[in-house]
Formats: sequence, C-alpha cells, structure tokens
Amino acid sequence: MWPSASPPQAAECLAWDLVDVAQLPVVRAELRRHVCSRARRVHADSADLLDRVVLALDEMASNALRHGGGHVRASVQLTTDSYLIEVSDAAPHTPPAPAIGRDPSEGGLGLYLIADLATEHGWYVRNGAKHVWALLPRG
Repeated sequence: MWPSASPPQAAECLAWDLVDVAQLPVVRAELRRHVCSRARRVHADSADLLDRVVLALDEMASNALRHGGGHVRASVQLTTDSYLIEVSDAAPHTPPAPAIGRDPSEGGLGLYLIADLATEHGWYVRNGAKHVWALLPRG
C-alpha cells in the first residue's frame, strides 16, 4: 500500500515544524490562505482541490504527531503539475501502516484516503527520520 520510494523533485513552498496536533488548525488556515492568494481565481474545482490538499496534509501530519513523534516537519512543495506533501518524523523503523480489519468508526483509515487522493505516494528514510509523501495533482 505505501511503497518505499523517494518523491519527485519539487520546490518547497510552505513548511512547518510541529510538536502538537493543536497546531494543525493554524497550519490548515495558513495553507488555505497561501494557495488562495496564489490562485488567480478560486472556483469549485480549485476549492475541491484545496480541500483535498488540506485534508492530506492534516492526515499525514496528525499521523506523524500521534505515532511517529520526535521532530515532526510538514511541507507542501510544488512540482510542475502537482502538490507534493511531505511529513517527516522520528520513527524511521515504523513504516506507514494502514489499518487492517478495523471498524471504520474507530478511525485509522487516513492512509487509505490519502492513497486514494494521490497520484503517487510513498515513504523513505533519510538522516534518521521517516519521510512520508503524497503527490496530488494541481488540476
């Protein structure tokens, strides 16, 4: 489900150092403001895309904070045609593991959701940190 792979090259756009899930509402708002300010106009399709990018970043960051711990860094980067969302944490020996056999009401389905939204996704280890990434088309 989550292959061991490096992401494509991208230019960093926004980044956050995180220590608590309580920071995520601010991160979501900052991401929305940034993307909307760069768009010439926001219409239904771009609003839906923005919701998907925000959702993927939120799910990946909350997973890292809850399960990875240590220094968590989240970023949104740009490729020629996609948003690259990447989150790193201090659990290099714990790959992303989608929930199996769990009642959906108990949560744990975020990785499935992200994989469904993304055109590509994966994870790798660098400098003692796990990096989980997803590529979402910019439309």
